[in-house]
Amino acid sequence: MENNLPAGSGRLLALDVLRGMTVAGMILVNNPGSWGAVYAPLRHASWNGLTPTDLVFPLFMFIMGVSTYLSLRKYDFACSGAAVRKILVRTAVIFAVGLAVGWFSRFCFSMQSLAEQGVPLWERVARSANNFDRIRVLGVLQRLALSYGAGALIAVTVRRRAIPWIAAGLLAAYGLILLSGNGFDLSP
Repeated sequence: MENNLPAGSGRLLALDVLRGMTVAGMILVNNPGSWGAVYAPLRHASWNGLTPTDLVFPLFMFIMGVSTYLSLRKYDFACSGAAVRKILVRTAVIFAVGLAVGWFSRFCFSMQSLAEQGVPLWERVARSANNFDRIRVLGVLQRLALSYGAGALIAVTVRRRAIPWIAAGLLAAYGLILLSGNGFDLSP
């Protein structure tokens, strides 16, 4: 099978294909056409179910983990100034892009609703641009950014043998939080 990537690009074709399929799935899930008649697999499942829609975020997390490993391999997983700087910059950029996407979505929605009310264009733009109070600060991209930042910093600052213990500790702590907050309630 022919590889169309440039020699020495360091890209993993299978990862790029999975990333593309996941982005296509995300677009399909977020834009199903008519929200009044959505194909059942494009909806999130009830608490005790699973649909293809529920796999989009975990696939992004998996892709991010593999990409993080490939990216930090060139630093030999050592905590250097260059590695930490790269991690922090990438985290900040992904977080900022998430905020920008959220703001732009609110801007477009506000522009449309104000246009339906007959508000003049200049006033629509001014009112729509100032909608920062409605931005979801911890949206999907922002959560991915924070997860990447935490995971990558753990990867370069902690010995490899300790990482599974950290993961198990985080899962146990999360389970305790769910139990204390009635997060395991399976009633509809």
